[in-house]
Amino acid sequence: MDVKSAFLNGFIEEEVYVIQPPGFESARFLDRVYKLRKALYGLKQAPRAWYARLKSFPLKSGFVMGSIDKTLFLLSHGGDTLIVQIYVDDIIFGGSSHALVSSFAEQMSREFEMSLIGELQFFLRLQIKQGLEGIFVHQAKYTRDILKKFNMDDSKPMTTPMSTNTALDADEDGEALTSVPDDDQAGHSVRGLCLCARYQASPRTSHRQAVKPIFRYLKFTPELGLWYSSGSSLSLRGFSDADHTGCRIDRKSTSGTCQLLGTSLISWSSRKQASIALSTTEAEYVAAASCCSQLLWMKATLSDFGLRFGKIPLLVDSTSAISVAKNPVLHSRTKHIDMRFHFLRDHYEKGDIDLIHVVSANQLADIFTKPLEFDAFTRLRGELGVEGVDNALIKGEIESQWTGLIALLV
Repeated sequence: MDVKSAFLNGFIEEEVYVIQPPGFESARFLDRVYKLRKALYGLKQAPRAWYARLKSFPLKSGFVMGSIDKTLFLLSHGGDTLIVQIYVDDIIFGGSSHALVSSFAEQMSREFEMSLIGELQFFLRLQIKQGLEGIFVHQAKYTRDILKKFNMDDSKPMTTPMSTNTALDADEDGEALTSVPDDDQAGHSVRGLCLCARYQASPRTSHRQAVKPIFRYLKFTPELGLWYSSGSSLSLRGFSDADHTGCRIDRKSTSGTCQLLGTSLISWSSRKQASIALSTTEAEYVAAASCCSQLLWMKATLSDFGLRFGKIPLLVDSTSAISVAKNPVLHSRTKHIDMRFHFLRDHYEKGDIDLIHVVSANQLADIFTKPLEFDAFTRLRGELGVEGVDNALIKGEIESQWTGLIALLV
């Protein structure tokens, strides 16, 4: 559901005055101002005031706020559960009881002016297809709109977004993109990908050329999305990898991490490290620390849904980095590592995570650190659960058939 005029619903605690707006002047009190009781759009207190008003309503109705995510509200009623997630003025909600869901919708409509959109199909430029076998999330419409906007809808498709030989730098002597012609606007997408985004402050013609293959890859794969199977196990695990000194300018490494719940990819990151790693071990160790941090946050967040986890597997393809985390004795390989990254070792000793070695060929996070050849790229992409819409639906039907067959056999 969507809240109409959301920011006008919030009551403000501070004293705020505004001049009499045109058309609402008082002929008797021309020298006076209005004191605000509610927020206005553009007022810095508006988002906070709206959230305070919105938060109080579900809490009065028996909901429990998420301990980590303060925009998550949960209600248990008998054996049923209702989950509500708020994003500014958009509210996504669902539950195990149709009566519970309908009751919540009616209560919210009485309290606020709402528009009940119905089953979730679009959200934040994401398209969602729901079924008994699972959920498929993709951006086919948005992809086509972007390609059309930048006049790349007739471009020749590419099978990967970037060549393995691509090496960008600041190109300070190159032609600056001060303005982009209407018939060739791809330069605006310099901010779109991790590597290209590093030069968005001062994009050059060479950066625009590097962005075009990304558009051509989107042309090749508009229907790809993430498949979340309803039959997937709820086991949390993470993968981390690093491209040591991958940046040709400052020689900093790139960390790549991803986290999966069962077979479903739910979080990922590709980020240049803040400091220069003096060894591959250090680069891998820093990446693993970043992945560990995300896993711990997700573990705490999922506890609000009643999911409890013991040791979370963190798969790393560097035996040296694993040894550093398991060995409390500092040696030459660790003395240069910033102490803030050693919380990885601390949480390993506490039993929060379990560091496991994985061969490089099976390191799923490798796809987030550097460009790959077509075969490796498509294999890892598939293992991360990225499917075409048709394949996902067929896969869901097969899983459903197997579930039914197993039930009959049992």
